Amino acid sequence: MDPRTLDDLARRLSAAVPESLTAVRRDLESNFKAVLQSGLSKLDLVTRQEFDVQAGVLRRTREKLEALEARLAELEGSKN
Repeated sequence: MDPRTLDDLARRLSAAVPESLTAVRRDLESNFKAVLQSGLSKLDLVTRQEFDVQAGVLRRTREKLEALEARLAELEGSKN
C-alpha cells in the first residue's frame, strides 16, 4: 500500500479525535499509522499488476480448456 495513503488515513483518524484531545492528536496520528502498517503487513496482498497478470493467465487457461472440451466433444461425437 502506498505510504501516502497510510499517512492520509492516519491523519483522517486523528482528525476524528475530539478537539479537547488536540494535544495528543500528533501522537495518535503516529500510533494510527503504525497500527495500520502492522495490520496491513499481516495481510497476503498482491499488487494490481500481479493481479492483472494472474487474471490474464486464468483467462487464457479457461479459453484453452473450453477449446479442449469442444474438441473432446467433437471426437466423442465422431466415434458414435
